[in-house]
Amino acid sequence: MPEPIVRKKAIIVEEIFHEGGPVAEQPLRRAAALVVIKNPFAGQYVADIEGFMDDLKPLGVEMAGDLVQALGSDASVVEGYGKGAIVGAAGELEHGALWHVPGGYSMREILPSSAAIVPSTKKIGGPGTRLDVPITHCNASYVRSHFDAMEVGLNDAPKADEILLVLVMTTGSRIHARVGGLKASEIKGEDGLR
Repeated sequence: MPEPIVRKKAIIVEEIFHEGGPVAEQPLRRAAALVVIKNPFAGQYVADIEGFMDDLKPLGVEMAGDLVQALGSDASVVEGYGKGAIVGAAGELEHGALWHVPGGYSMREILPSSAAIVPSTKKIGGPGTRLDVPITHCNASYVRSHFDAMEVGLNDAPKADEILLVLVMTTGSRIHARVGGLKASEIKGEDGLR
């Protein structure tokens, strides 16, 4: 398979101080790494596409490292994560599914406490399409305070023959989380769920 051909990269960092309630002592930080690549399968049906996942792994590790840097260079502060892809109109949804393994495992490789499955989403869309990337706690998927999403997109991507790949990391729960459930302080860390 060919190496990914990158057209564009972007890092988006948000700091959330409050959502209408009291100002938090420490703001929630959310960051997204977006990379636009050429879709090597655009405009055709290719039966065997699985090998391209291996080609995407180094890019995933680079993106995960960039996110840790954007959040202050300390991987231990990362508590939540998610991933996604937007496939241009000449591609198919399955081309976005190629991001599941390299996107997810790259973050789990870099983060010290990451037993939970990385939530994911994908869709077909054109330039300017937005994507809500789901986020959960990186060590226990049932931590309700960390159920979140970050909306991302780029005004000129993806073009019909491109894929926009996304990784997201956060430093904590929703800023005013108060709907109960398993707390981050109660994680047992046995199964990636609780």
